[in-house]
Amino acid sequence: MSYQGIRLASSIAIQKLYSLHYFEYRSDFTFPGESHDFWEFVCVDKGEILVTAGSRKISLSAGDVVFHQPDEFHDLRSNGVVAPNVLVVSFSSGSRDMDFFREKVLHIDAAERSILAAVIQEGRACFGQRLDNPWQTRLTPQKTREWGCEQMIRIKVEEFLLHIRRRYSRIVVPPEPDTLRTIRQNSDRELLRQVTDYMKAGIGRHLTLDEISRDNFVSRARLQRLFCVYEKCGVIEYFNRMKIETAKEMIRTDTMNFTQIADFLGYCSVHYFSRQFREQTGMSPSEYASSIKAAAEEPEDMEEKQI
Repeated sequence: MSYQGIRLASSIAIQKLYSLHYFEYRSDFTFPGESHDFWEFVCVDKGEILVTAGSRKISLSAGDVVFHQPDEFHDLRSNGVVAPNVLVVSFSSGSRDMDFFREKVLHIDAAERSILAAVIQEGRACFGQRLDNPWQTRLTPQKTREWGCEQMIRIKVEEFLLHIRRRYSRIVVPPEPDTLRTIRQNSDRELLRQVTDYMKAGIGRHLTLDEISRDNFVSRARLQRLFCVYEKCGVIEYFNRMKIETAKEMIRTDTMNFTQIADFLGYCSVHYFSRQFREQTGMSPSEYASSIKAAAEEPEDMEEKQI
């Protein structure tokens, strides 16, 4: 038998990556704006932001993503109330299919959120600098980076663009799913949402595994499996992370001091809160507050801004 190979077409290909940022903005953060000759998309992970895209003024909430085409002026700012978490990726692509994204504001689904999470993970494994500096103009791969991380970033960003374009264009009708498995997965996700909402409502309490399972009418075993499969961690570990993420947001909104935050979140003392904060973030609450404030201040000698 004689085989003949085919060259697989690339509908969307990325040539260069210019920025990869994941920001935890203060509630009063403002980026004055810029334009550049490559693409950029901004996706809100948590909270809300306000952006300018050319002549448009747009409010974005969690899960929304705006695409800035080359040479389009754009700015970004917090709404003054909520401290948002935002992913920013900029890149060059000569693919004609990128025209689909011109002036688009879309909403990501669970699969696309997972892809973007992988982009952030690969970025942290690849680049030596922090991903939360809005004035960073050059990505520098670290010498001891994870093997293949640069290619993985390119593949994942391309996968994100392909996935969201296909979903909104409805080019391909997905195959009929396995009904029983889909029902089970939907049930799991709904239960996970119920439990995490319960945790948010009890963020200032000292919840135990028994309390969480009892109040949500779910067995300990299923609860543990649920978080192991979908969150890759234990139930109480997830709750403790949620406390620290809430603390970070409260620090960025600057409405309470550290003692008040510790009390609000149910910590026995501000010293214990500070110790837990350092264990999860690698810095103290005051160091985190200083880093966020410093990241929001543009260096005086910066000739060009990059967000």
